[in-house]
Amino acid sequence: MKAVILAAGKGTRLLPYTRVLPKPLLPIGETPMLEILVRQLAHYGFDEQMITVHHLGDLIELFVEKLQRQLPQVRLMLVKQSKLMGTAGGVSALPGLDEPFLLLNADLLTTMNYAHFMEYHRQTHGVLTVGVHLNRVKSAFGVLDLRADGQVMGYREKPELEHPISMGIYGCNPGLLQYIPPDDFLDAPDLVNRLVADGQKVVGCTSDAYWLDIGRPDDFARAQDEFEAHKAHFLPEGA
Repeated sequence: MKAVILAAGKGTRLLPYTRVLPKPLLPIGETPMLEILVRQLAHYGFDEQMITVHHLGDLIELFVEKLQRQLPQVRLMLVKQSKLMGTAGGVSALPGLDEPFLLLNADLLTTMNYAHFMEYHRQTHGVLTVGVHLNRVKSAFGVLDLRADGQVMGYREKPELEHPISMGIYGCNPGLLQYIPPDDFLDAPDLVNRLVADGQKVVGCTSDAYWLDIGRPDDFARAQDEFEAHKAHFLPEGA
C-alpha cells in the first residue's frame, strides 16, 4: 500500500524549536514524530511511503536515509518541493499514485489503524475519505436554543459541545488528482469543497482512536506525556 506524508511546512506555531529543526523531526519522547508515523505505517502494511519536504528539507533527507537502512522492507521516497503548496497542493505531481493511497500530515500523534481506515475508504467507493475526530469542548457560557423569531426553546448551562473535525488523515482515489494543481498552493479544505461542488463523493470516517494535532507548544508538551505513558499503543510490537 502507498502513503504520502506531508512534511514540508515551516511549523511556525512551534517556534523557536522549528528554527533549528523541522517540525517532523521534533522528538516525542526520544523518537522523532516522523519516525513514529513511518514505523506505524510500515506496521500496517504501507510498504511505499513518499515524504514531501521543503523547510529544512536537507535535515529530513539525512534522517530518512538513516531510517531507510533500518527499514529495508519499506521504500521511502523523499520529494523536495521548491515552495510551500499547502496540505493538498502538489500531490498530483507525485509519481506512482495510480491506486488508492493514504495522505496524512506529519504533525500528528494517533493510534489509528491505517489499514482498517483504508479498507473503509475502499468499501465506501468515495473519491476521498476524511478521518474524523469528535472534538468535545466545554462551553464557558450558558447556551440558548432560539427559534428564528427569537423565542427561547431551551437553555443549557455551560454544555459540552461536540464538533467533527478533520484528523489530517485522508484516504484518496487517484481520480481526485485532477482537482489538485501540480505546482500551486491548495489546502485540504479547499480540495474537499472542490470535490463536493463537482458532485464527487466525499466520506467522513469517525474514529475513536487517540489523536492529537501537535501544532502548539502545549500540544507538544502533552504529546510527550501521552507517548511515554502509552508507548506500546503508538508503536505496537514490531513497528
